[in-house]
Amino acid sequence: MVRTVAVVGGGYGGAAVAKALESEADVVLIDPRDAFVNAAASLRALARPDWAANMFFPFATLLTKGRVVRDRAVSVDPGGVMLASGERVAADYVVLATGSGYAYPAKPQSDAVDDALEDLRRTHGELLRADRVLILGAGPVGLELAGEITEVWPDKRVTVVDPAGELLPGFLPEVVADLRRQLDERGIEVRLGAGLIAAPGIEAGTAGAFSVTTTGGDRISADIWFRAYGVTTNSGYLADGKLTAPTPEGQVPVTEFLTVKGYDHIYAVGDITDVAEAKMAGHAKRHADVVVANITAQLKGERPTATYQPSSIPTMLLPLGSTGGVGQLPSPDGPLAASAAMVSEYKGADLFTGRFVGQFGPTA
Repeated sequence: MVRTVAVVGGGYGGAAVAKALESEADVVLIDPRDAFVNAAASLRALARPDWAANMFFPFATLLTKGRVVRDRAVSVDPGGVMLASGERVAADYVVLATGSGYAYPAKPQSDAVDDALEDLRRTHGELLRADRVLILGAGPVGLELAGEITEVWPDKRVTVVDPAGELLPGFLPEVVADLRRQLDERGIEVRLGAGLIAAPGIEAGTAGAFSVTTTGGDRISADIWFRAYGVTTNSGYLADGKLTAPTPEGQVPVTEFLTVKGYDHIYAVGDITDVAEAKMAGHAKRHADVVVANITAQLKGERPTATYQPSSIPTMLLPLGSTGGVGQLPSPDGPLAASAAMVSEYKGADLFTGRFVGQFGPTA
């Protein structure tokens, strides 16, 4: 008897699970978008709209046996998934992989590729008109955005502000020092301990001169601003409680097998899990490997044994454009600082595009 696996969400983890299991089961991948989005490439797509199409990969080229349903999940229960259209997908196994939301341009606003590309072209045009750029948030997203902007426009004045008092807390001092050096070389000003008295009086991503005042009383003038903070977990479809109660952060409690607590046939991967680690594409892919191994074992009538343990070493690859950046990687001897050349080779040069060409096929 062929079993059905419903995968809710076609991001980094969900797409990997669906691809790996389609030869073992009847796979149904559910996602409202018309393409997989390599969100790691979105900031470069803003700065280089002629390159932007590289971040989208049609779901139609992902699965050769499974089925893709372009719809949004509105409820999940132990027996399957209810969709916004009213259709129900009954399933023997369900994998929750809906990820998280983030402010544009780090993640597209639209579910359709053509609309997302139009948004990026429009915002690029606004950015082109601005000489002074303000970025709210000095985490990896804000700093990476600053790096992409200064690589294309070295003469733009970029200021990054954050109420936090420390840059990259928890990472090696040499990583932080190297980051500061590279930011200084690019002319990127970072102001820490600097919240704003009030938000800019102009819409994010729209060109127009404005000024803001920090909590320290400093005045900053700019011509455009972007928000680079505020992750939201995409778990609203679980609010009815038919499956599980999300944590206050909207995440799903999981076991070491990455099953949703209380079930042996419902799994979760990626940002939606309550695994205590940074929410990163690489972690979602490793989650997917565990889930694929466990569901495959169950399909064969065997006991699932694959488990996931988060690393105790904070890991990061933070490109500053295509050739710069800093990183920290795990090693048997503890955390290892990654050079700009390593960051470029592993991520910055193509922002994982080559990896997804292998998984989906070339972009159009």
